Amino acid sequence: MKVLISDTLSKNAVSIFQDRGIEVDYFPNLTKEEFKRVIPNYDGLAIRSNTNVDKEIIHLAKKLKIIGRAGIGIDNIDLEAATSKGIIVMNTPHGNSITTAEHTIAMIMSLARRIPEANLSTKQGKWEKSKFTGTEIFGKCLGLIGCGNIGSIVADRAKGLKMKVCVYDPFLTNSKSNELGVEKVSLEQLLKASDIISLHTPMTETTKYIINNQNIFSIKKGAWIINCARGGLVEEKALFEALKTNHIGAAAIDVFEKEPAFSNILFESQNIIFTPHLGASTLEAQEKVAIQISDQISDFLLNGSVINSLNTPSVNKEEAVILKPFLKLSELLGSFLGQVKVRSQNIKSVKIEFDGIASNINNKPILSAIFYGLLRNYFDNVNLVNSTSVAKQKGLEISTINHERKVDYQNLVTVTVNYENYSREISGTLIGNKIPRITAVQGIPIEANFSSKTLYVRNFDKPGFIGSIGTLLANNKINIGSFHLGRRDDSGEAIAIISVDQHIDNNLLKLIQDLEHVVRVDYITF
Repeated sequence: MKVLISDTLSKNAVSIFQDRGIEVDYFPNLTKEEFKRVIPNYDGLAIRSNTNVDKEIIHLAKKLKIIGRAGIGIDNIDLEAATSKGIIVMNTPHGNSITTAEHTIAMIMSLARRIPEANLSTKQGKWEKSKFTGTEIFGKCLGLIGCGNIGSIVADRAKGLKMKVCVYDPFLTNSKSNELGVEKVSLEQLLKASDIISLHTPMTETTKYIINNQNIFSIKKGAWIINCARGGLVEEKALFEALKTNHIGAAAIDVFEKEPAFSNILFESQNIIFTPHLGASTLEAQEKVAIQISDQISDFLLNGSVINSLNTPSVNKEEAVILKPFLKLSELLGSFLGQVKVRSQNIKSVKIEFDGIASNINNKPILSAIFYGLLRNYFDNVNLVNSTSVAKQKGLEISTINHERKVDYQNLVTVTVNYENYSREISGTLIGNKIPRITAVQGIPIEANFSSKTLYVRNFDKPGFIGSIGTLLANNKINIGSFHLGRRDDSGEAIAIISVDQHIDNNLLKLIQDLEHVVRVDYITF
């Protein structure tokens, strides 16, 4: 395994990789052309904000399995391209939370006491004491747009300064808001009531320009706006106009729509202070995120654990050990159903049922494995990272059921694929919690291994079937490795799963299909 660190990170990050037996190259000053030339050699990539991992880089990264961002923002990573390529993208959302929250408070205090202007004036030999009369923040209402890791710390610090805190966050529960001692409000209420508005939300399609030219003038006149989160949450042109008319009393901006911000319309504004994206820039925070991301990348490459992933379910170290055989079983179940599909109809829905031990484990990675096995028979570029997203994009209805019932196996996973008029179903277990095994197909009990070359036959339970198919295979020099039978009681409906040692071509498959009593035959490879 080999990892590239392409931004400036703590030397401890390099040591962590080396101590865990992972080869690491530390090249923090690569040009774009140099980066393009070397990236095909690496399994992992550790970056901060200076490295731009665009679609072209991802295309060239033939071996890349994981991109780790030491920090929160991933504006410099093409997440869609990485997901499509099956590359996991992870960050360190907690490592710089305190640092960014403290920067927010520092920005508020700098506005309140007009520290930047007073500092400049004093250095110029002036003594303009009366010019820089400040504002107390005691008793003022701080409105937080977003109250996650950073927002909740800002709320705590603000309450320590005896501010009132109201929050707009659709994901904040009532119990959490009560615990924080904040008031949950709508965005409209927050804009009208707040003396100071601070943003602490990710940049998404729904949050882009959450403060814009349509709502900025509904903000309480004279209020301040603080943005230490993401450029693009506040529409810069709208803020410029609101500052120009004094509707917004002041602003403090650490992040910009385009960075580095060598020029910006807001630079022409009065009553605004800027910092060059310093929210996470403390020695302590940089050390934390460097250590965290090197540990996370190492854990994934060595153990398969996925922490703080942005495009696939997270799996901790302990779960990774338990899940590994389940992921293999699930992929095989999906692959089986993908190869015995109803050829003339589209999939409408997929139901996954869990019994025994399987009902008590993290099932999100299992869904990814099932859909990877299933959908790679329909679409190109499906992988373990994007499979569930692809299923949802194609309009598949997905349901899961965790059963609490007695079953014949310690663990059991059942997958049902529903078409317009038909359905396909398979159940499987892990023997000794390690070896994948089929336990039923179409509700018919049958025990069989997942062999690399398999015939799946649906037939009528009549004398002569076993002899006729055995003879046909022998005449075509096909050796049978194992022959498993199952039937639905007293119905005449039966199935066979036959492991073979040689490849079955289409001509032989047609001869099997033409045998008496055969309803359908599929040649399945795993």
